[in-house]
Amino acid sequence: MKLDRVVVIGGGPGGLYAARLLKLSNPDAEITVYEQSSPDTTFGFGVGLASRTQRNLRQADARSLDAIVAESYSHEMSMQVGDSTARLAHGDLLAIGRARLLSVLQQQAHDAGVRLVFGERHRAHEFDADLVIASDGINSATRTADDRFGADITTGTGLYLWCGTDFALPSAIFVPVTTEHGTFVAHAYPYAADRSTFLIETDLDTWHRAGFDVTTAATDPADSDEASLRYLEKAFSETLQDHSLIGNRTRWMQFRTVKCRKWAVDNTVLLGDAAHTAHYSIGSGTKLAMEDAIALDAALASAATVDEALTEYERVRRPAVDHLQQIAVRSEQWWESFPQRMDLPVDQLMVAYMTRAGKVGLERFLDSAPEVAWKGIAGYAQVPADSEVPVDVSRWILSRPIDHGGRSFPDRFAPSALRDDPTTTVVSVDVESAWNEKATAVVDEAKASSTVWLTGSEERDHVLTRLDVAERMMRNTSALVVVDVPKECMPDAVAGLVGARTHLVSVGP
Repeated sequence: MKLDRVVVIGGGPGGLYAARLLKLSNPDAEITVYEQSSPDTTFGFGVGLASRTQRNLRQADARSLDAIVAESYSHEMSMQVGDSTARLAHGDLLAIGRARLLSVLQQQAHDAGVRLVFGERHRAHEFDADLVIASDGINSATRTADDRFGADITTGTGLYLWCGTDFALPSAIFVPVTTEHGTFVAHAYPYAADRSTFLIETDLDTWHRAGFDVTTAATDPADSDEASLRYLEKAFSETLQDHSLIGNRTRWMQFRTVKCRKWAVDNTVLLGDAAHTAHYSIGSGTKLAMEDAIALDAALASAATVDEALTEYERVRRPAVDHLQQIAVRSEQWWESFPQRMDLPVDQLMVAYMTRAGKVGLERFLDSAPEVAWKGIAGYAQVPADSEVPVDVSRWILSRPIDHGGRSFPDRFAPSALRDDPTTTVVSVDVESAWNEKATAVVDEAKASSTVWLTGSEERDHVLTRLDVAERMMRNTSALVVVDVPKECMPDAVAGLVGARTHLVSVGP
């Protein structure tokens, strides 16, 4: 299909990358990016690029990725609780300053022949173009102005803020700190030789007790919440090595998950955060937007008309985004409840973290990070960390004995007779989320039971929710908890056992 004129509204990474790809595919087309801010205006700090994202970007346009990598900073990953640290040797993790990324992508778009216009605010209906790409962010004016996109926006319960510091951390780190007001958790990583991103989150009650509702209300939207920054730099002084936290319109926020019934209306298509968001704990919005751009370019290259291309773009791209959003919601809820797990040994906690949303299985984690994964598994099994790793780890995990409440079981398979025991409460879990009011009622009812057997649908998403509910029961009741798991979801059951999300499992046919 021949494109004559394409307009991109929004000069963030997704819009710039889409413009470059389309110009490379359509060298004779007039492609213009309109950005309402100046070229060097940006908010935020670093942007992370995982290895899979790098592979996707390289396949789509190796030259622009090389330019990004040249300005990026590599790092590993770790988790610290108290004096204990678990480290992952991921040498392929990269991060780049957001301002630097924008500069690179602006240059790459310009080099391809894209016209860049800054300091102008426009709306999609103003343009006579073959295609209008609205990559105008989470507050998309394009999406807001047209209810045909069918936007649905939900807000998380936890609060977070983005800030930075003026030195490079030794590695990416997840670290909780408990103050007199409650627990705060930092997700931090280096993105330059003298800069690191610090994202810090907490729960609503802690936020109120620390007085941050007052400081947020008193802070001008154009400024950073300095009172919160000074409080948090003291709380995280050890991790910060006594450096200061730096703000950039840094204010407490609650994460908003954006979903749209349609991504395209007429010849206007939403891209990136304008169309969808996914919690920061599973990857950046930048990654999603740039991968959207790759899919959009491919759809336009193969279709006969713009309408056909936009239909194909959504058909191909939406399943991956929907899947990622499902994972992201689980990850978001895991982090919002993170302080409840701080009693776990740090290596076992790292296993729980890696397998928290069903995206990474235990076997895959063991292959990629055998030392940390095995320490976590050994902690679960209460055997020395220098014990020999069994050939069939999953079978070995399931074979471990357990004592609970004066009862002993030779392995982690619940005996069928236990289900018929009069002291066992069988609960069919039918909840959309393990953390909504309905799930809370199920957990509260379990407090009077000595054994709770959770059953329900065999669909994987429902199985993962049962494991989440089971974890809540383990941490809030004294009941022995059993989860029904179909045979095809056994990897999830094994990860759930090691991650302290259930005591026993029952395997279906």
